[in-house]
Amino acid sequence: MEHIKRILQDRISKKIEPNKVLLIFGARRSGKTVLLRQVVNNFRGQTLLLNGEDYDTLSIFENHRTNNYLSFLVGVDLLAIDEAQHIPNIGSKIKWILDEVKNIRIILSGSSSFDLVNQRGEALVEKSAQFYVSPFSQKELSQIETLQQTNQHLEARLIYGSYPEVVYIDDPVRKIDYLRDITGAFLFKDLLTVESIKNANYMMELLRLIAAQIGTDISLDELGRQLKKSKNTVEKYLELLSKLFIIHRLGAYSNNHRKEVTKVGKWYFYDNGIRNALVGNFDPLVIRKDVDILWKNYLISERLKANYNECLGKEFYFWRTYDKQEVDLVEESSNPLFALQFNWGNKSSIMPKSFNEIYPHVEYKVVNRDNYLDYIT
Repeated sequence: MEHIKRILQDRISKKIEPNKVLLIFGARRSGKTVLLRQVVNNFRGQTLLLNGEDYDTLSIFENHRTNNYLSFLVGVDLLAIDEAQHIPNIGSKIKWILDEVKNIRIILSGSSSFDLVNQRGEALVEKSAQFYVSPFSQKELSQIETLQQTNQHLEARLIYGSYPEVVYIDDPVRKIDYLRDITGAFLFKDLLTVESIKNANYMMELLRLIAAQIGTDISLDELGRQLKKSKNTVEKYLELLSKLFIIHRLGAYSNNHRKEVTKVGKWYFYDNGIRNALVGNFDPLVIRKDVDILWKNYLISERLKANYNECLGKEFYFWRTYDKQEVDLVEESSNPLFALQFNWGNKSSIMPKSFNEIYPHVEYKVVNRDNYLDYIT
């Protein structure tokens, strides 16, 4: 299969400037390393690409002496470090390099935003731009697919997701094995970078609970009882899992109208394949009871990918009233609100009466299998 160019590649390249640092985040195996290499290869100038997990790289940064840093950066125009979060105190060290090495350009990538963001220091914030790398979007996959092929692959996208390696694997059994590996060894490894072994086990169990209740109102108190943890601890775990780019939360949109639900949230996965691996279900759609949920998760994740890839700066919500009128996705930006309802079947549905009364000028669209590509490509 031919190479798929990531939408972010050109955007990142255009942001490379002297004495600036670019931060690239994304889940493990989402394609950050390949993207970083492409950006580095296309850069006109002397480059140095390091891996934060390599012993040699760690040794270089252990020696925090001026002469040491200046020596390995002689003649380097662009310094790129993959998995940079594994380097202790990476933020302060990068800040020093920016301050001391004239005209250096820096790109850091990591599967966790914790160390890169939390350790970088306030002074570094002003000198950075951030990008999120997701699994392949359908817009990216359209580079190598015809319209007919895309429609043929829809069921596979709902079941196996769009991680790069999954897309390139033809055999469904191998796809399943790969996804089980990600949700086992690799995901657990990421959890260990932010929590102890004991708490990482709790976080994995929390992920399974979320996967079983995806797209529904989730009670933090109930999750706490199931995990035998406090509500505050559950909230902490959910925040960590969000920053590892595994799940994301949709809050309830409200204009403070008395009919509107305001204090609940729904959780979705960035990738269907990860969700299905956590619940252990890769059955075909024809015998599944959760097709509507898979459809919503897929479309919401695709809208999120577009937001990240195009740097649109949108905020995402769902909407509901106390009498159960609901809209699946409400997008807020500098433009007017945009509301989407997702139907797996081809039936149409009208805008909920209360939503129309409260937001009469909002554009409302129903997305089904006939028109879904109009909203994700």
